[in-house]
Amino acid sequence: MSHYVRKRRRPVSEINVVPYIDVMLVLLIIFMVTAPLITQGVKVDLPKAEAQPLDEESKPPLVASVDADGQYYLNVGDTQDEAMSAVDLAVLVAEHLKKEPETPVVVRGDGAVPYSEVVELMVLLQRAGAPSVGLMTTPPES
Repeated sequence: MSHYVRKRRRPVSEINVVPYIDVMLVLLIIFMVTAPLITQGVKVDLPKAEAQPLDEESKPPLVASVDADGQYYLNVGDTQDEAMSAVDLAVLVAEHLKKEPETPVVVRGDGAVPYSEVVELMVLLQRAGAPSVGLMTTPPES
């Protein structure tokens, strides 16, 4: 006769972390999918109260303008071109930024222009490759 000696099993005092890892991976996937959907819009650095002028030592900015009639203009430094279409403006900005990627880009809009046209110009500049777009202002009169 053989006697089996039963060993008493001790309870395991470890936490099973596999379900927690599964939950964390599901949450990670959900956040990775939804994060790009949340970030919409155009990144713009708006002036606080009184805007500081651009440094005179920096490169002259690309100034994209829209007048009261909705015509687009592109000023590179002190030179002003004729009115142009949105496609031509985007092509010129993209070519200039390929040559000099550190050039600041600003938007100058007429006071009578609807806000939506200024935003469309900013989106156009962003698609042309401008890393950030600023708004040109005039200082308040004292």
